[in-house]
Parts: sequence; structure tokens; C-alpha cells
Amino acid sequence: MEPLSAVGAAVIGSPAVGAPSAAPDAPSAPVLETGGDSAFAASLPGAVDELRGLQSQADALGVAAVTGDLDDIHAAMIASTRAAVTLELVAAVRNKGVDAFNEIMRMQA
Repeated sequence: MEPLSAVGAAVIGSPAVGAPSAAPDAPSAPVLETGGDSAFAASLPGAVDELRGLQSQADALGVAAVTGDLDDIHAAMIASTRAAVTLELVAAVRNKGVDAFNEIMRMQA
């Protein structure tokens, strides 16, 4: 399971966790679409679903660790950290979207 694949890390401009870095001469800015549904808007529902899945996986591994059914505690810690980082990313994207909306509304006034 790729933790940031549905979040649209390429759209945001940051590489996915554990992904090799891009070549230095590769463009880091995403290609913006004009008109119609954008890839960014289409990736938002998938990002929330991916976040829910990561949180469920982290919760299940946490319960398994507490009950003693988990041999490798590292798996639980990694899943928990992935869920936390993905939640922070989704919250940051949401905050930037709200800020952009508010700025647009200020321009119209």
C-alpha cells in the first residue's frame, strides 16, 4: 500500500515517502489543467479514503501490539507514523485551499 499515492503527491509537488528523488533538471511544478475537473480535485476523495485506510491499519496493528499478537513492533510504529504524516499533509492541503478561497473572496469585495 502506497501511503501518499492517493493524496496526489505529484500534484502537490512533493515526492512520496520513500520514493527516489526526481532528476535535478525535472520540473517540480505540476502541470495545471484548464477547464473541467482537475486531477487535483479528483484526487481529494481518494486522499481521504487512503487516510482512513492508513488509520485503520495503524489502529489494527496498535491493538495487535497491545494484545501481544504482533511480533514486530516496528510495523505498528511505521503504520502509525504514516497515518500521522498523511493526516498532517491532508490538513495542510485543506488549510491552503481554505486560505486560497478566502483570498479569492477578498479580491471580489
